[in-house]
Order: sequence, then structure tokens, then C-alpha cells
Amino acid sequence: MIFIITVLSLLTFVLILGLFDLQIINGEEYSEQSKNRVSATVTQKAPRGEIMDRNGKVLVSNREGYSVMLQKSLISNSELNEELLGIIKVLEKYGYTYEDSLPITYPPYEFAFEDENGDGNISDEKEKWFENRNKITKEMSAQRVMEIYCDSIFDISDDYSEIEKRKIAGIRYDASMNGFSITQPFMIAEDVDLNVVTELKERKNEFNDVLVTEEYYRNYDQKDIAAHIVGGIGKMSPEEYESLKDEGYGYNDLVGKRGVEKLFEEFLKGTDGKQIVGLTNDEDNDDQTNGSDGDIQEAVPGNYILLTIDSELQRAAEQSLAYWINEIAKNGGDPAEKKGGDANAGAAVVIDIKNGDLLVCASYPTFNPETFNADYQELSKNESNPMWNRAISGTYTPGSTFKPVVALAALETGAVTLDEIITCEGVYTYYEDYQPKCWIWSNNHRTHGPINVTQAIEFSCNYFFYELGRRMGIDTIASYAKQFGLGELTGIEFSEEAKGNVSSREYKKQIATNEYDQTWYAGDTIQTAIGQSYSYFTPIQLANYIAGIANGGTRYKTHILKSVRSSVDGSTIYEPKPQILGQVDVSEENLEAVKQGMLGVVDEGSASAIFENYQERIGGKTGTAQIGNSVSDNALFVAFAPFDDPEIAIAVVIEHGVKGANAAYVARDIFDKYFEKNEITPNNNIIGELIR
Repeated sequence: MIFIITVLSLLTFVLILGLFDLQIINGEEYSEQSKNRVSATVTQKAPRGEIMDRNGKVLVSNREGYSVMLQKSLISNSELNEELLGIIKVLEKYGYTYEDSLPITYPPYEFAFEDENGDGNISDEKEKWFENRNKITKEMSAQRVMEIYCDSIFDISDDYSEIEKRKIAGIRYDASMNGFSITQPFMIAEDVDLNVVTELKERKNEFNDVLVTEEYYRNYDQKDIAAHIVGGIGKMSPEEYESLKDEGYGYNDLVGKRGVEKLFEEFLKGTDGKQIVGLTNDEDNDDQTNGSDGDIQEAVPGNYILLTIDSELQRAAEQSLAYWINEIAKNGGDPAEKKGGDANAGAAVVIDIKNGDLLVCASYPTFNPETFNADYQELSKNESNPMWNRAISGTYTPGSTFKPVVALAALETGAVTLDEIITCEGVYTYYEDYQPKCWIWSNNHRTHGPINVTQAIEFSCNYFFYELGRRMGIDTIASYAKQFGLGELTGIEFSEEAKGNVSSREYKKQIATNEYDQTWYAGDTIQTAIGQSYSYFTPIQLANYIAGIANGGTRYKTHILKSVRSSVDGSTIYEPKPQILGQVDVSEENLEAVKQGMLGVVDEGSASAIFENYQERIGGKTGTAQIGNSVSDNALFVAFAPFDDPEIAIAVVIEHGVKGANAAYVARDIFDKYFEKNEITPNNNIIGELIR
């Protein structure tokens, strides 16, 4: 016992001497070392998976770049604020503007809450923001809130200008919202210029808390196409982090914000690696890390995505849309004349008839995905709304492109027979109080004379379809339209797909107001039969509906994901199978009659000049949709080919394109590329026909 007590006493004495040396004799020196060195887990970022087209051509890949991180140390608020202002000045010197999420404008200070719900009401967002705010209440003005941030929370000196205060407060606000701590750095700037990195390192004694890291950033290999499809990535919001933190995401991670990048985030995100390092602020040490203190966990790249898109066909569609829309506008003269001078936008969709693959999803105008963030303000102010994907979100009155499904409905229900002849008299006089005219009568006081249903499609005779609409009634028309997917979601993965609407009594009641009559009239029915009234469809719906006619009545779910492949060994991780959403029970005989009418449109009818001497047989239908008295009509064209063994269906819409035949030029260019007949070289000899 004496021996044990003696040993323990000696050990205790030695421990006390050691603590005395650490805390008293050399305490100041060790304290300074402690401030300047901590161990932290540094994440080795995994590159995101690549995005490719159906043939393996890369649409989006990765490149290495630099990020500026702020690591937390035990310096004072005043020192941190001074350091941040210096970083801001370096960034601004090279054209980088830091965008923060503090919902207060630059002076004069006002609240700037976003309408996140899209309902025009920002009060909910303001209420939510003020919840759990230390020292801040919702009764305070923006000026008072800024004073509290500067004086009480971030200790920002009055020696700074108001603009400088706001810049510092913005970064510190974001850092506090994103868990900034000793072991969790905060990303101030991403993908910065090498000049920024060089200057920060040259002035290292001023920026002890700056950590420059190498990151992977997206490289848009084909930035001239598919901007609406591939989308983009961005820094996580605090709300996104809360929902994703349990799935391996860090505060500073970049995530998919739009398009395919967002849709397939779970596949594209890789698994980050980790390394334990010593971080130092020692001015005599040029390195920002002092080696590894633990094992290294290697990063695993994300899986790569194969889309159903054909990039060459997509490029052909986008180039053609841009060319013909601009030609129509240029030749249309004064927009007030309603001859196409106001043409400024459009969309084109191509679908594989046999499985629902989306081969083309083109929307004009478009943007450069590589500079989207820098161009955002300009894009958002553009009246043509280039960020809007018209192919899946735009809804349009179909015009005469609706007539094939009306003809099928009439044939299937016995409202008309294959051999029945109806004589077009120019003016439809069945009703005493409403007597609409056929387009041929309105244009030159002529009629189509006696015709059958196939000829009615070829000539696009309104009179004939007025009669079919009257015989069937609105419910039958709407039923068959929905069976072919019109006014229904196509199933495409994009959440922004619009459903559209099939004209109906119910819809008219929904939009009725005190000033607007909700009564359903016979005129509403017969106008629906020619593609007017209250029907609004997306280009992707129109293409899918034509695919259903071409393949015998099968309505496939449209999709853009072809497969997901492993970045490690290339094996298939996921490959969706074609899905059938519905099968329309229609007879071969009736389908053939409708298809023959569509063949006539291209061979002898309104699209014959565009496809003159074309080597492939094509079924199509033009459509001219009236959308108002003060603007040019919309132009639409739908088609399928080859006629005898259909492979693809196309829908083209040109806003204010004057007449349906104008949209057929775009379809012809797409068919040219699909069949590899020649390069896209618009025929200048027929430009003069655009506004006639």
C-alpha cells in the first residue's frame, strides 16, 4: 500500500507540473498554436455523372475548377469582417459578384422576399423568415433589422459604408445559415478565375482564413442545344440541405436545380471522399494543410445518364426553329398587319412511335446553359421568356391538327361512314343564330363541294367538321381526344409538364365569371370540332397523339431517360421499359381512312409545296389557330413517317406563325436530318410563300 500510494503521488505530482507548464509557464504560446491549428475533415468532392444522348454523345461532362472557402478560426468579429471585405474586393476585381440570400436589399434597405409558392403572396415567406429569429421581430423595418445584424449579431463597424456593411452581412448571414463552424468551412465563391486564386495566395498574410479548394464543375459539351433539357446545378439552399443532409450531402454541395440535373439527382451525385487534415493559419507555412491525420476515403464518381434525345436531331430542330421563326418575322412586316411580323417563339417535339422515346424536345428562344447564372437577370426580363420550355409547358389551341381525332371519333361512333358524302356549301346554316363559315369561303367565296371524310381531312374542310361535331356532341369528341392523350399528362419525367385541356362543359363552368356566360352552346361544340373553342394542348401531347394514330391506337408513356450506367464498370443500373398508358379501340379501316387523309395533306393539300417530290411518304396535318384579334394566328403542323411503317411523330408550333404550312418547314428540316437526305439548308425559293 505504501508503494502504491507513493507511485500514485509521484504520478499526480508530474501531471500537476505538466499542467502548470501548459497553462501557466507556456500557456500563451500554446494557446496561440491552438488557435492557429485545428483538425478538420476535408471532403474530396466526387464528380457528378455525365449526361449523354441516346448514342453516347456527351452533352454534359465535368471540368476542374477552384472554390474559395472560408474556414472558421478564433479571430474576432472585426478581424473576420475586415478579411471578408478584402475577399469581396478581390472577387469583384475579377468580375465575380457574390449573391447572398439575406432578404434585404442594398440601401435604402427594404425587404425582398421571393414568391416561392408562385401564388403572388410573399406574406407567407416573410412570416416564415421571421420565425425563430434572435433579437428580430416581424414588426421591425428592414432598416432596423440591418442595424441589429450589424451592431448586435455580426459586430460590423460603422467605419464601413452602408454598401460594404450589406455585403459583409450577406456573406455572414449565409455562413450562419449553412452551419459555419471550426470543422465546417463555408463556400464563398465557386468556379472562380485563376486570377482570383493567384491573388488570394499572394496575399495569404491578409487572408489567413481562406481555403482554396479544387472542385468539379459542369462542362456543357454541346451548349448550343438542349438547354431546357439538361438544366443546371447550383448551391443548396438551407431548406434543400435540411431535406438532403441524411443522404450524404454537405452544406456546400452543388445539386441539380433544373432539367435532367434535377430530375436524376439521385443517380448523378457521386459519393464524396474524406480526408482528415490539419488546417493552419501559420504565416510561415505556405501550405493550407499539414498532411493527413487519418485514412483517406476515395471519392466515387456519379453514374452517367443516357437520355432518349438524339443530339443531332435536336440540333437540327433548334436550328430550324430559329431560322424559320426569324424568316417569318422578317417577311411579316408590321405586326399590326397580322402577317407574322410578331412571330417570336415556338417548339418542336419528335417521339419514337414504337416506344414513347422523346427524340427531340426543342423550345425557342433558348439560352446558353453555361452562362445561365450570369445571364439570369437578362433572361428573366426577356418578354419572349427564353427560360420557359414551350415543348412541355406551353399550351396552344390546336386548330385543324385536331381534325384527325374528330374524324376517328365520328367513324367509330357511326356519326359518319367511310363512303358518306357531305357537300360543303361554304356557310354552315344548320343553326339560325350561329352560321360559321368554312375557311375556303372566307378566303375566296368558294366551297369544297361534295367530299368524304378522307377528303375532308386533306382539304381541312371546316364545314364538314362542323357537321361531324353537331352529330356527335361535345362529350364524344372530348372522350376520344382524352383517349389519345390530349388534355392528359404524357408521363414525361419533367414536373413542369402542363396538362392542357379538352374543351368541355365542365371547363367552361370553371372559367365562368359574373361577366362571362357559362352556358354551353351548340356553337361551342362545332368550334371544338375544328380545333378552336376551349381546347389547349402542349406540343408533346400533339406529337404523342399523332404517334397513337400512326401506331394503331397505342398511347405510350413518353420518357426522356434511356438508361443509367455505372461510372465504375459501365454496367446498367436502371433501364426503364416502355409503358403503355392506354389502347384506343379503333378499327384498321377507320385508321387507314384518317391516315390517307393526312397523306393527302402532304401530297396534294396545304403542305404539298413544302414536301414536293419528297422521297419519303409522310402523313401530316396543318393547323392555323386564331388566338386574338390583335396578333397573328399560331401555326401548327403534326406528322408521322415513314407512312407505310411509321417510326417517328412530329409536332411543331410557331407562335404567331400565320398559317400551319409555315410550321411544316421546320418538320421538313427535321425529317431531312432523320432520313439523312441532306444538310439543313432552308429553300430560299419558297420564303416568299411564308406570308401569303
